[in-house]
Amino acid sequence: MTRGLVLAVALLLLSPLATAAQPCVEPLAVLFERVSPAVVSIQAMKINKIKPTRRFETIVGSGVIIEKDGHVLTNAHVVDGAASLQVTLDNGAKTSARVLGIDPVLDVALIRVDGPNPLPVARLGDSSIVRVGDEVIAIGNPIGLDQTMTRGIVSGLNRTIPGVSDEPMIQTDAPINPGNSGGPLVDRCGAVIGLNTLISEDAQSIGFAVPINAARGVLRELRESGRVIRPWLGLQGRAIDGKVGSIVRMPITPGYLVEVVFDGSPADEAGVRGGNLAIIIQGEEYLLGGDILTAIQGTPIRSHQDYVARVRTLKPGQRVKLTVMREGHSREVTLTVGERPRLPTDLAD
Repeated sequence: MTRGLVLAVALLLLSPLATAAQPCVEPLAVLFERVSPAVVSIQAMKINKIKPTRRFETIVGSGVIIEKDGHVLTNAHVVDGAASLQVTLDNGAKTSARVLGIDPVLDVALIRVDGPNPLPVARLGDSSIVRVGDEVIAIGNPIGLDQTMTRGIVSGLNRTIPGVSDEPMIQTDAPINPGNSGGPLVDRCGAVIGLNTLISEDAQSIGFAVPINAARGVLRELRESGRVIRPWLGLQGRAIDGKVGSIVRMPITPGYLVEVVFDGSPADEAGVRGGNLAIIIQGEEYLLGGDILTAIQGTPIRSHQDYVARVRTLKPGQRVKLTVMREGHSREVTLTVGERPRLPTDLAD
């Protein structure tokens, strides 16, 4: 082998591509020491104006520092409605903080720690390359126990939880408990791939994290306007097919069954009808009697995923045409897309 060829091979082995292919094998203790300084404990004091007694409640959560000037990512449900925020840093120092922006849909919030900087910063990874089976660790403050690390794997990807969130999440079996909310889910190389968000109360070792790419995608809006602007039609429903019609003896066209229309929403003002007849078929609950949405701007809608994906492409203020089936007849409805408001179901327990 010539000297030039040997040099070329050596350079290839040292290239970023070859380096990236090598697994990260540093001891977990070393990884913890490197990442934990950027993890904080958050104490949010909230006032419940409805209760006549015990009006004050303290919520404990976690957060991860993403910028040296004190910008911290956490869960919206940790800081939402807080009268005051106190953050405990890795070195034990306590300081106040303020909310810069909240996204109740993604359950992400951006806060800023008051006090001296620069602060240690966590490295954000790329959640799009995460695979089922990848080893991960969670760092946070479960039940107030500061700087606790647990270990597990990625158990699933793109998980959506009906009635909780339409946003795909990372599923993990790394033990997560109350107080972990908003803390980082970290890959084996020490990069943050998600924000630990919720656990399943009906099972063990099933937790969920907001993918860091999704959180990164709303950072600019949270900084600049304090909220995330999303298109909204003002209706809720579920997929339905012709089989249901044969059971209930009603004309059913496959599409997106409109079950609820929010008062004053674009759909309500355009005359879209919601359901009024509750029925359970093979364990599934349907609210029949409303319109069946079959297309938005000519794009067929056959599932909840179709509906969510199509609405995301719209913009507030845009005029759009909906095709609906009502009492067996097709009709077109035109409405003006609105900005999604905060709904009563957002950040519900």
